[in-house]
Amino acid sequence: MKNTVLITILLSILISCTGGNKTQRATGNTSTATADSVRYAGNFKIETRETYTVITLINPRRTEEIIEKYILVPKSKPLPGNLPEGTLIRTPLTRIISAGAVQCSFIAEIGSIETIVGVCEPQYINIPLISQRIAQNKITDTGKAANPDLEKIMLLDPEAIFATPIEETVSGRATVANVPTIKCIDHLESSPLGRAEWIRFYATFFDRRATADSLFAETVSRYRDLQTLSANVAEHRPTVFSETIYSGIWWQPGGNSYVAHLFRDAGAEYIWSNDTNTGSIGLTFETVLEKAGQSDFWLIKYNSPHRMTKETLAADNPKYTLFDAYRKGNIYAANLNNVTYYEDLPTHPDMILKDFVKIFHPEALPDYQTRYYEKIK
Repeated sequence: MKNTVLITILLSILISCTGGNKTQRATGNTSTATADSVRYAGNFKIETRETYTVITLINPRRTEEIIEKYILVPKSKPLPGNLPEGTLIRTPLTRIISAGAVQCSFIAEIGSIETIVGVCEPQYINIPLISQRIAQNKITDTGKAANPDLEKIMLLDPEAIFATPIEETVSGRATVANVPTIKCIDHLESSPLGRAEWIRFYATFFDRRATADSLFAETVSRYRDLQTLSANVAEHRPTVFSETIYSGIWWQPGGNSYVAHLFRDAGAEYIWSNDTNTGSIGLTFETVLEKAGQSDFWLIKYNSPHRMTKETLAADNPKYTLFDAYRKGNIYAANLNNVTYYEDLPTHPDMILKDFVKIFHPEALPDYQTRYYEKIK
């Protein structure tokens, strides 16, 4: 009965568009800024000021365009006057909703997973602590990212929702419910370390900046060591392409994507390295065969309860046997049903890179067993 009354009251507020507004816009600008060092990421910047912090999101396609500004003020301090314009967030956040697995990964990495009270589509989040907290009813399933359960969101009373801007329905409903949306555009970074540096973006909302800086420094060190290792052994740079055709389209990483950067940093020559796209490029089977037919390696990600073999691959499409990598047995596959590739890729590109170095230059890591990929039989 109590919950029914609460929902009725909240929905009445929602419909009438009156009452308290969590999403506040700060105005004015009188404080001197100190820009923090963001070394690899190009889509955000952090400015620490005397009584607050400003995080600015930058459109990677039009760098002069600001997507959003977040004005972070500690909860322990009074609200300063003359704040700059932007979305006001009181920190540290203690109750948030995550609209995706990537956001959960970053938040878990900085040790703030207990702040997550709701997630969208938990079946796609392969993080043990998230699954455990869902089973313990400490995290609520808030529905599909494209159509979240507004009543659940309102009952959870979150301080913010972390979501990518492509999840317009989440952002729209969050706005209606007066919950600020933290727009996460880490996926638009072109370099692996650029995306990994977004751990510093997330950490600022939870007052975990020192933790994030330390973790990121360790990631950079491991990544650079692997780069150096592959450079020292890569007299021959084998060629590589990836994935399989799906619904008539063969999606390949763009030549300026972070996956393409990983291939290059692992000492391989990516077939589409001259392409300038940071996202994926859709191609026909014939185009891929013509350009990648003689490539040395073929890397595939798939999701299945059964292990991929050369036979199952050929059964899916007999033309796959035309590739040199198929005939030579140089196909490596990562079964997303069993490995945490997508969960680890944003925060730990060094671990993905290590697999790639082992595949392309096994002599460089003689004692290492790949974590994500295995050679298909």
